[in-house]
Amino acid sequence: MSMRAPRRQAPGADRPDARFFVYVEGPRDRDVIEAWARRAVPALGRVLAPAWLILGGRQPARAAQHLAREREALGAARGLCVLDGDVAPAPAPEAADGLAFFTWRRRHIESYLLVPDAIERAARVRDTRLRRLLDEELPDPGDERALASFDAKGFLGRKGPLARLLGRPLAPGGIARGMRFEELHAEVHALLEALAVGLGVDRPEVAVYVRPPTRAAGEV
Repeated sequence: MSMRAPRRQAPGADRPDARFFVYVEGPRDRDVIEAWARRAVPALGRVLAPAWLILGGRQPARAAQHLAREREALGAARGLCVLDGDVAPAPAPEAADGLAFFTWRRRHIESYLLVPDAIERAARVRDTRLRRLLDEELPDPGDERALASFDAKGFLGRKGPLARLLGRPLAPGGIARGMRFEELHAEVHALLEALAVGLGVDRPEVAVYVRPPTRAAGEV
């Protein structure tokens, strides 16, 4: 049996004129987040398309300026700006009316795609060299500090070790589309929750099926 707390609605989320914007650094961020949303909250994935705005880099000030103009025109506009954590030291974005910020704790959004099984599914190849590369190159899944500093963008990039082995790069969005619900990081779920609140989408209960133990032959 699963239980969930009553959903808290964002201020203005139930108003038809409350436009909600999602600001991301680039199109790859959009593709990855949209794939995660379709996997974890299909209803959210269906309503995200009109909300996206590409900043063209880490430009929180640009998001604030855009939202300010929209609020002048619409009054109830709100937004969420999603930022990579690779700028060190990264100055805290300036507060802006109606705009919230979500900053990844790891360097890049690609850092949350470093799931060996998901990468193998996206590669669509049966090659022991691929698993060996993933075991040797990627940090231990439980070492959050190492994962936070690992250059995932370089590893998955066109000139990275994965592309050299496969003869082609894997699109981050393709890896994200192949990820299973249980492979999504807690920070990914936190972002999806923030987006669902902003867009007024209710997240369904997640039922976990536990397979009963298999009885041995002759056992009653």
